[in-house]
Order: sequence, then structure tokens, then C-alpha cells
Amino acid sequence: MRRNRNGTAKQRALVFAALGDETRLLLVARLCSGQPTSISQLTEGSRLTRQAITKHLRVLEGAGIVRSVRAGRESLFEFDPEPMKEIKSYLEQVSEQWDKVLGRLKAFVEK
Repeated sequence: MRRNRNGTAKQRALVFAALGDETRLLLVARLCSGQPTSISQLTEGSRLTRQAITKHLRVLEGAGIVRSVRAGRESLFEFDPEPMKEIKSYLEQVSEQWDKVLGRLKAFVEK
């Protein structure tokens, strides 16, 4: 997922936006099993329609979190961990920056 700075920021924003919905978070959790899963399987146990699940999957696919593969007449969806690895790395960088800033603030206050 190597892009220029602006492209990376845009991709991160897409991932955060996609994960900002409870239904999509649940779909990602179900797809983390590693097995390609059909829309019918993802709809099982849900009050949502196939169309609603499909819309959520398309948002996740647009953010690169899931990908679809055709198997005959069916689309199977699978989790792609790469965008999540990028987000994890980004959050670790931000966390380090905040740790440094808070450390400087603490040192200043304790003087």
C-alpha cells in the first residue's frame, strides 16, 4: 500500500470510515476466519437483507479491507489484512508522537 503522502492519507481515511460502522466491523470479524464467504453465509443470523450486506461489503471492498472473487454465480468475500497492517503501523506512529509530547509536557510541568 505504498502511495504518496496524500494518497496514503486518503486510503487511511477510507479504512477508518469503512470501519466506523458496527455492521461492517461485524462483517470484518466474520471474514477474519480466512475462509472465502458468500453473501448468503454472511446474511445468516442477521436481520439485514442480502442487499444491505452487499452494500456494506462494497464499502469494505472500496477501502481494500475485503476482496471478492467469483465462484460460478456467487461472489465470495475474503479479508485482506494489508490495509489493517498499514493502519496499525500508522496508529503506532501517532501513539509514539503523543508519548513524546506527553513526556515533554510532564517534564515541563515537573520543573
